[in-house]
Amino acid sequence: MRKWKVALGVAIALGAISVASVHFLDMGNLGLNAGTAGAATPKPSAFVMPVPVVGVVKKTIPIYLEYAARVEPIRSITLQARVPGYLQEQSATDGADVQKGDLLYKISPQDFQAALDQAKAQVQRDEATLDYARSNLGRGTELAKSGYIAKDVFDQRTSTLREAEASLAVNKAAVRTAELNLSYAEIRAPFAGRLGRNQASVGTLVNVGGTTLNTLVQLDPIYVNFNPSETDLAEIEEAKAAGPIAVDVLLPGETEPRQKGELTFIDNTIDHSTGTITARATIGNGKFTLLPGQYVRVRLHIKQQPDALMVPQTALGSSQLGKYLYVVGKDNTVDQRIVSLGPTNGDLVTILKGVSEGDQVITGNLQKIGPGAPVSPLPQKPES
Repeated sequence: MRKWKVALGVAIALGAISVASVHFLDMGNLGLNAGTAGAATPKPSAFVMPVPVVGVVKKTIPIYLEYAARVEPIRSITLQARVPGYLQEQSATDGADVQKGDLLYKISPQDFQAALDQAKAQVQRDEATLDYARSNLGRGTELAKSGYIAKDVFDQRTSTLREAEASLAVNKAAVRTAELNLSYAEIRAPFAGRLGRNQASVGTLVNVGGTTLNTLVQLDPIYVNFNPSETDLAEIEEAKAAGPIAVDVLLPGETEPRQKGELTFIDNTIDHSTGTITARATIGNGKFTLLPGQYVRVRLHIKQQPDALMVPQTALGSSQLGKYLYVVGKDNTVDQRIVSLGPTNGDLVTILKGVSEGDQVITGNLQKIGPGAPVSPLPQKPES
């Protein structure tokens, strides 16, 4: 019995050792397999952001000086009567565009026509009197030579002739005055322009210089006044010495001008309180787009700048260090350049410092990249 128990214990111990050995071998195999699998799996590659790029553009651009300005008419007058009378007719409507010589208002002409008729009748009488005096003096001359009339009678006939001539001259002048007064009964436009609001109704008794009928302003051409600073004056004078300075006018909200003209006046004194000087451009305004009192912007084209390095304005970024551009650098990584800006031209901006002509500027996905990031450049057609 004792021997049987000993043999059973030995068998159980050997079985446990076998199971442990198998379990150890299986774990070793699993560890080996795991190590082999780990060595065979490649590391994931870093993501490369595709970005649109354009080359730096070199071009000749116009250089402008830009100012706020105000439109003023070349001529603006108040229409008043030159003769008194009742206003008979308003021939042009309020706000009408009129040409030089157009009839605007008419004053009742009956009194002036009657005065003209009377003056003409008086001239006719004077002409008849003058003819008689000349004839009478001619006969008197022959009789005086023959001694048939006394010298004092002859002198009287001579005096009568001179009086008739003087009376005729006076009444001819009265005819011209009456003709002028009759013409003044018609108020015509002294120049082409636009009427304002009527200020005298038909039937109003108007007085000479005392009744305003309307206003008339010239719209084409028109003035645009602005105030350059004294620091810009040297550049303007230099450009003016080279030839006429072209001026563009931009209405509020416009980026491209619709009216163009020329700088025609620079004042002779600088305002010491503002450090500016008054200047004026004359602008063609055939479509009457500009009106007196309107606020606009003017651009003075003072010169051309050759070989300007330009990039799209959309490529610019801003930081505490200033404006910057992302440029494709070595090994297609992002290179940040702090830049100095110059004049704009359309959608392009001049870069004074920070890039070179051969650089490839990144224009898109700017929020998804940073300095040193790998990128995949996608060349785009540069803007002209």
